Amino acid sequence: MNKTAVILVNLGTPNSPKLSDVRRYLFQFLNDRRVIDLPWLLQKILVNLIIVPFRAPGSTKLYKRLWSEKGSPLLYYSEYVAEELKTRMGERYTIFNAMRYGNPDLKMILKLVEKQTFKKIIILPLFPQYASATTGSVFELMMKQMSSWKTFPDIQMLSSFQDHPAFINAFAAQGEKYDVASYDHVLFSFHGLPMRQINKLHPDKNCKNCSCPTETLPEGKLCYMAACYETARLIADKMGLATTRYSVSFQSRLDNNWMSPFTDKVLTEMAKNGTKRILVFAPSFVADCLETKVEIDYEYGELFKEHGGEHLQMVESLNDNKAWIDGLEQLITEMSH
Repeated sequence: MNKTAVILVNLGTPNSPKLSDVRRYLFQFLNDRRVIDLPWLLQKILVNLIIVPFRAPGSTKLYKRLWSEKGSPLLYYSEYVAEELKTRMGERYTIFNAMRYGNPDLKMILKLVEKQTFKKIIILPLFPQYASATTGSVFELMMKQMSSWKTFPDIQMLSSFQDHPAFINAFAAQGEKYDVASYDHVLFSFHGLPMRQINKLHPDKNCKNCSCPTETLPEGKLCYMAACYETARLIADKMGLATTRYSVSFQSRLDNNWMSPFTDKVLTEMAKNGTKRILVFAPSFVADCLETKVEIDYEYGELFKEHGGEHLQMVESLNDNKAWIDGLEQLITEMSH
C-alpha cells in the first residue's frame, strides 16, 4: 500500500487532574533518563522518594485549574489538529496523534503502525526547538521500539522547526491579534533546561561568551538555547519589533543552575521599574498547557501585578490556529518528498 504514516508527538498530560493520575504521569515523565540526566541511583532516589511524592499534590491543584470541560488543552488541541490533517491530506496519509508520556501512548501507536503496511513513516515531534529531553527522548523511544521490527519502511524524522517560516508566521499571527504598540514590552518566555544539559552540547564553548542571543550560529539547530533566541528574533522580525522592544527569558526552573534570565525575575524587575503592560509569548509550546495557561497567564500574571504592573497578556499558543495547521501540512508535505 502506497501510504505514509505521520506520527505527531507531543510531551503528554495526565489522564485526569486526580492525584493518582498526576502522580502516575510525573513518575513516567521524571524517570526518563533524558529528562533528569543524573546518575541512575541518584535519579531514582530524587524522583521517586522526593520529587514525585512532594510535588504531586501541588501539581494536582495546578492541573485542576488547567482542566476544562473538554479536558486537558494539550490533548484536545492535539486531537483536533490531527483530525483536521486527516481531512485535509486524504487517503495517502494516515495521521496518528501520540504523547511521549501518558495517552495516547507513543509505544502503542508504534505497535499499530507496525501492524500496517506503510511505504513511509514520518515522525514529527511537536517541539520547535531541539532538546535531548524532548525530541531526543522521542527519537530514543522510537528507535528502541522499532529495533525488533522485521521490516522497515522509509523513515523520516524532523528534529526541529524553530526557523521554519510556517511556524514563525503562525506565531506572529497569534501575536498580531493584539495591539502590540499598546504594550510597553514584549517578552518571549521559553521552557528552561539545566545548564549542564546545554553545556554538554558544546563543551568547548562557554555560554556566557556566546553570541547566540544576537546571531544565528552553525550549531544553533541542535543547541536549545541558540534555537530559542533564533525563534524570538524571527518572530520579532516578522512582527516588525525593534530589538529594544522585546527580550528573552526562561521559565519553569527547578533551581538557579537552569537557563537564565528567569521569567519570574524578569517580570518582577520590569514591574518594579515601571513597566505597566506586557505581552508574553511562549514559543516552545505549540499547544496551551500547564506552563502557559497556569504558570504564565495566572501565576506570573499575579506576580507582575503584585510588583506594580497593570496587565500581563499571554499570547495563546498555536492550538487550533488555521495558520498552524496549514504549516503542519506544509511540513509533512515537504518531508514526504
